[in-house]
Amino acid sequence: MCRGNRELGCPTRPTFCSLSSGRRAIKRNARPRCLFRKGACEITRKTRRQCQACRLRKCLESGMRKEMIMSDAAVEQRRALIRRKKREQIGAQPPGAKGLTEEQRTMISELMNAQMKTFDTTFTHFKNFRLPEVLSSSLEIPECLQTPLSREEAAKWSKLREDLCSVKLSLQLRGEDGSVWNYKPPADNSGKEIFSLLPHIADMSTYMFKGIINFAKVISYFRDLPIEDQISLLKGATFELCQLRFNTVFNAETGTWECGRLSYSLEDPSGGFQQLLLQPMLKFHYMLKKLQLHKEEYVLMQAISLFSPDRPGVVQRQVVDQLQERFAITLKAYIECNRPQPAHRFLFLKIMAMLTELRSINAQHTQRLLRIQDIHPFATPLMQELFSITES
Repeated sequence: MCRGNRELGCPTRPTFCSLSSGRRAIKRNARPRCLFRKGACEITRKTRRQCQACRLRKCLESGMRKEMIMSDAAVEQRRALIRRKKREQIGAQPPGAKGLTEEQRTMISELMNAQMKTFDTTFTHFKNFRLPEVLSSSLEIPECLQTPLSREEAAKWSKLREDLCSVKLSLQLRGEDGSVWNYKPPADNSGKEIFSLLPHIADMSTYMFKGIINFAKVISYFRDLPIEDQISLLKGATFELCQLRFNTVFNAETGTWECGRLSYSLEDPSGGFQQLLLQPMLKFHYMLKKLQLHKEEYVLMQAISLFSPDRPGVVQRQVVDQLQERFAITLKAYIECNRPQPAHRFLFLKIMAMLTELRSINAQHTQRLLRIQDIHPFATPLMQELFSITES
């Protein structure tokens, strides 16, 4: 203790040094030296950190006893005590008890309810779909490719093969009786296998899109928007929400999407696994799965993607922008409440970066789909509506 100032505002009126506020944490065996004014520095509350030597001298002159200087062991013991108390405080907090407002908890609950009602991860309701045809000479080839191609048509076909032939989709179907049906595309790059897969891809896409539309309709914030804005938001975000849902059934260890009895995987005979990771879509799924997100974080990502004010055709942009901001703030608060560990302090920023990447993939996918549709119409009526495809 010092014989200096008497602290005001405390009933016991203890005497503490205003320069050190109790015991000095300086190492006992340390011999600090003044590097500025040869021991004549003016020490105040504002300047006390500038010169340790003069600060210690003034403390001793004010009456602090030398034995009150903490030893190295005492300093380490005090730091360990502070760390232990912090861990106890974190452990004592129930998940979500701090930080989430009642409105935010209601928003998350509504999104989770919508997800449970509209997304079955076992895909039990995905029935009566078309399977890829086994390649044969009887496989239907678009009429435009059976006749000599013009320069423009040849360029379109070349671009399509470049897009799709480098990565091939394999499919496995497990029957209810335990039987297994495998489809693997041929090793040649004739492009014929593209058309055998299109009907099945269209059926799966349509099934997923219907679930996403129903998901949006359950959300009260979405229903409150004008019908024109609802259509514009769904047209822009359906593919993105579809990929977020597919990521929940993606197995990063095997590189497959496990959709109930159906399993999908991508293959690249020429470049191997490392070459596959260069594909933006597959890279996105691996990176997102690596974050090990909670179900609540997935549905909040879907909401942020759905309520994007810059989608073409949106009229009430300010309203949609405010809704998106509220969902983003809720996601940030959820992460801070349920993931207090230092390893997750950048998780919110990583999630937002993944949404930006998904937006770019969405634009590429739309252009690719239109190129395929132009050569070989395969889109279902719902796909045509969502991607604004007009009948030629």
